[in-house]
Amino acid sequence: MPATDQGDPAAHFAIRTITQAAGRGYDTILSLKFPYDRASFPAPGSAKMTAELARLDRVLPTVLNKVDIITIGNEPFIESLPAERDARLNEFYEAVARHVIDYRRAHCGADCRTVLYMGALNRLDLPDRRTPAAERWMTFVRETPEIEGVDIHPHVPSPQAVQPFLDYILPRMRPRQTFLVTEFSLVHYWKEHLRDTVSTKFAQQYGFAPDTQVWQVIKAAIDKPFSERKWDDFLTSSPWFTSQAGFLRDQLRLYRSTGRLAVATYAFKQDDAMVEDFGPDKTPWLLNSVYARYTVQPRGALSGRGWWLDDFRALQRR
Repeated sequence: MPATDQGDPAAHFAIRTITQAAGRGYDTILSLKFPYDRASFPAPGSAKMTAELARLDRVLPTVLNKVDIITIGNEPFIESLPAERDARLNEFYEAVARHVIDYRRAHCGADCRTVLYMGALNRLDLPDRRTPAAERWMTFVRETPEIEGVDIHPHVPSPQAVQPFLDYILPRMRPRQTFLVTEFSLVHYWKEHLRDTVSTKFAQQYGFAPDTQVWQVIKAAIDKPFSERKWDDFLTSSPWFTSQAGFLRDQLRLYRSTGRLAVATYAFKQDDAMVEDFGPDKTPWLLNSVYARYTVQPRGALSGRGWWLDDFRALQRR
């Protein structure tokens, strides 16, 4: 949202890209991101809140009735000051949501294409994240007829850690409400294995020292991208990875089994922030990507294929 202060929101690259995609017939989701991790939430009725709502009034005309879903918020319990992850967070997002609801009613009508979700909740696998503010968040979702459901971001240390997300949100929604999963991954699990030693076979085959660690192989691929074969050999020679190689299929099966999934989306490509200063303490988001544009050599005009591409395609065909 702050980027909209730089000019016409319709010209912002994210909004321009998503509205162009919608115009070509793609289904689209836009998350409204309010980064308050370095400043306090504006109080309802304050001048700062009035300015925030004015931003919305500039953005909403460019996306309403074009995108299919607007998610109000991105990761509120991360994009906030730790001391304000209480009723102040709820008051801010509830005021924003009511403003979006009122604007949609006034300017888009009863047959508006765009539906609304609240998003997104993180780390519900940890008991200390199921706070009174999280409870109030779900109460607002349940008791607000114009809200279709909630978004979750299960970035977890094990596949089993996803079930607590569903156990938390589903009983707290109306029976006909659904949920989004606009991000999910095993990134915390991958990070636990960055200091593992690579397999002897892989090290010998590709000229790495016997004591080379996983993060060092990834850094080598960033510095000089691997062939697809070499990248696959690295992953398939790693027991920590092969034990979870069906993660994408397994997760979609779990989400769909609830009968309440609206949409799940997955990390599409590696980006600059994922590879900057890569080392053993870096969160390895790049291992999630369908296209490995920084660690795998491109195929003509296409980025290099990541591990997940075949499953990603197959899951869309279902």
